[in-house]
Amino acid sequence: MAELDERLELAVHIALQASAIPRRYFHDQELVVGRKADASPVTRADQETEVFLRDRIEAACPGDSIVGEEFPSKDGTTGYKWYLDPIDGTQSFIRGVPLFGTLIGLQQGVDAVMGVIVFPALGEIVYAAKGGGAWWATNANAAKSIDQLDRRAARVSKTVELAEAALCTGGMEIFPRSGMNGAFERLLSKTKISRGWSDCYGHYLVATGRVDAMVDPVMHVWDNAPLLPIVVEAGGRFTDLAGNAVIDGGSGLSTNGLLHDAILREWRGSK
Repeated sequence: MAELDERLELAVHIALQASAIPRRYFHDQELVVGRKADASPVTRADQETEVFLRDRIEAACPGDSIVGEEFPSKDGTTGYKWYLDPIDGTQSFIRGVPLFGTLIGLQQGVDAVMGVIVFPALGEIVYAAKGGGAWWATNANAAKSIDQLDRRAARVSKTVELAEAALCTGGMEIFPRSGMNGAFERLLSKTKISRGWSDCYGHYLVATGRVDAMVDPVMHVWDNAPLLPIVVEAGGRFTDLAGNAVIDGGSGLSTNGLLHDAILREWRGSK
């Protein structure tokens, strides 16, 4: 437990430091947006943020593995594996929308045990470690460590009926392109409201009880790794859209737990 606590403090500390990098580029009209092999956007802010995080992790935990979105993986020997997404929500970032975040996840063996998400433009942060609860704060841009955060417990909502639920989703264009339109429309027809508060921000809203569910049809392991422990420690459930509580399922569903099975039934079209 001491090792996990030390890594959590490290993760929060470097996340708070790293958030200054995307803030420096946010709203920069001279920002150059490149394209990766999969045609997704990438900027200097993505790359510099990941380099910063990698350097700090390697210095503090040289035997740990690191998997990041922008650079090749680093093997380790300790059984700990870090996952880094320097800017989740790059489309928001490059369009001047502040709902992007920097993600840090940690796996121990096969278990996702820690997650940190900082929102550089909002000055907010949410974090959790297995068995230690989930916490969030709104003074992240003025803090340098956990002790300086105005933290409060992150807890999911208590909504029990789909007809009263607030649903968030990622890019809605992905559903028809992936053949998921029918499932998505079924789900929309059963929920009270839906909003496009996308990417990690939507999952953050679930963990802090402000919406009831977030469905993401296409996700990477570095997206999911921090989300699973954060949502679970906040009292909710996180699975892929097949219902598996894994980080490598290629999709993501965060809920308050009370609605999870009902949402999966609607998604599958089953009674």
